Amino acid sequence: DVDGLHIRNLLITYFFRFFDALVHDGHLHVLETPLFRVRNKEQTIYCYSEAERDDAAGRLGKSAEITRFKGLGEINPSEFKQFIGENMRLSRVEHAPKPDAANIFTFYMGKNTPERKDYIMGNLVVPVEE
Repeated sequence: DVDGLHIRNLLITYFFRFFDALVHDGHLHVLETPLFRVRNKEQTIYCYSEAERDDAAGRLGKSAEITRFKGLGEINPSEFKQFIGENMRLSRVEHAPKPDAANIFTFYMGKNTPERKDYIMGNLVVPVEE
């Protein structure tokens, strides 16, 4: 969800600012958690995208119950343990070359709000519905 992505962004920024060697050496990862649970009486499938959800719903049939997880708080502990350990999905945090990283973070996460606003407004792309 949007709140989770914001928190993720803040934590990544924290690691870049205070533990940059961890990031630059490829040691910072994000745990991917499922967006959906699709289940019937016999089987439960956890899905990480809408395409996976649609495929799982098709395989489980009309009796499939679909739950959308809006955040980690909606996943109970007995389910959560299935997403850590040998089956967990980790995404390594990628980075810009070290000399550019500080400038990029200063621009996007610094105190230069007017400049950042001008950049966003000048580069904003809004799809036009026909």
